[in-house]
Amino acid sequence: MSTDLRSAGEVSRLGIETTGIEIIAESERTARPADLFWPWFAANVSVFGISYGSFVLGFGISFWQAVLVTVVGVVLSFLACGIIAIAGKRGSAPTMILSRAAFGVQGQKLPGVVSWLTSIGWETFLAILATLATATVFKELGWGGGTATKVVACVVVAALIVLASVAGYHVIMRMQSVLTWVTGIVTVIYIGMTLKDIHPSAVMALPSGSAQSVIGALVLVMTGFGLGWINIAADWSRYQRRDASGGGVVFWNTFGGALAPMLLVAYGLGLAGSSKHLSEGIVNDPVGTLATILPTWFLVPFLVAAVLALVSGAVLGIYSSGLTLLSLGVRIPRPSAAFIDGVILTLGTIYVVFFAESFLAPFQSFLITLGVPLAAWAGIMMADIALRHRDYDDDDLFDSRGRYGSVDWTAVGTMVVASVIGWGLVINSFADAASWNNWQGYLLGPLGLGGKDGAWAYANLGVLIALVLSFLVTYVARRGTVARQESASPTSQRRALEGEGAAP
Repeated sequence: MSTDLRSAGEVSRLGIETTGIEIIAESERTARPADLFWPWFAANVSVFGISYGSFVLGFGISFWQAVLVTVVGVVLSFLACGIIAIAGKRGSAPTMILSRAAFGVQGQKLPGVVSWLTSIGWETFLAILATLATATVFKELGWGGGTATKVVACVVVAALIVLASVAGYHVIMRMQSVLTWVTGIVTVIYIGMTLKDIHPSAVMALPSGSAQSVIGALVLVMTGFGLGWINIAADWSRYQRRDASGGGVVFWNTFGGALAPMLLVAYGLGLAGSSKHLSEGIVNDPVGTLATILPTWFLVPFLVAAVLALVSGAVLGIYSSGLTLLSLGVRIPRPSAAFIDGVILTLGTIYVVFFAESFLAPFQSFLITLGVPLAAWAGIMMADIALRHRDYDDDDLFDSRGRYGSVDWTAVGTMVVASVIGWGLVINSFADAASWNNWQGYLLGPLGLGGKDGAWAYANLGVLIALVLSFLVTYVARRGTVARQESASPTSQRRALEGEGAAP
């Protein structure tokens, strides 16, 4: 391996991490599984999680059905993140580089593009929420809340996200440990101050929904939480010690990511079920609407905590989207990649905040659309991890001639086929706001599921089908391939025998 790939973990004099997609030096791998709690908890303790109560009840299900959906969906989706994070412990590279073991060094570019688009979409969405929340709170305070406020908020939010992501891993980890306490304390206070707005009789009177509605809500929760982070899960575990417990990595990822969302969404169910006005307002301004039921004196602390929590989540996304951009072959320093994604984030936020009439509907449509191939990738990756018993060959992750090859057509074909089947089993629930997605759902009729207007249309089965199908196919079809990869001699030995130099 070339020297530059062994220089990972370096930090410039300005405190900026210069590590890109390079292999992390063993001396830098000092983290413990429990350290993973902080970034995952901080990124998911946002009061935005309370807004999901409205989204889940929007499927027409009862309170107890919604609670079940929330617990199962959140835990399972973050458990999947924990399994993917095992790859980071076994290797020393970002998630999308480690995924080359399953897809091949060049074949990985297919899921890499999907991952990059997903990360860009999520971080932009969080920046939009922070900007709109600021405008709403300023309006409640009588400080304006118009265009000027949105412009300043957009600039400040984008700057915070970009600066932290450019600084890199070590700064982000320290920042997340602080934000965990700040946002956690304010969120607890928010709950204490709004308990009076929950009316148990109204909540319990919500009628039960069909099995299809329950499944649809479950898919929404899974894609909105754990599956939305799954493509970056190993980015934070690659600094784990080699002898770290795999079970510990899974536990702390799952516990850190799932704890806050379970509690926050459950509380949000109570608020949304108690007030139709509040539930409807959340659709266009999720975080800002939650502020309207607070006393004036608490609005500023709420705003600061809410914005910082959203920034926290966006920072994780933009840091990883920069790494994904590098994995696609873009040859620039990691801080530059993060900056480029930051510019895209800023432009997307400006467009939605100042020009788009609605953003939540197109975003949910976008989420389900990318959620299908992302679920297919996750199924393949989890099966690949389950089949392996040894650490990755770090050199071969960067060499198309190595044990992982250039393109693994089984993995690529499985992802494509599972995605095509998955898209045929989901529909665009926002035909007017996102008409570009009306092509989906083409298998609902032929398979006897009632077509796009049937009871199964809104269950979004395609996400779950893509996840399970790709896992099963990979686990069976690639057993021999993984066994051959793990029995191959190390690249360094092979090249020494062949008299070759290290690949660039």
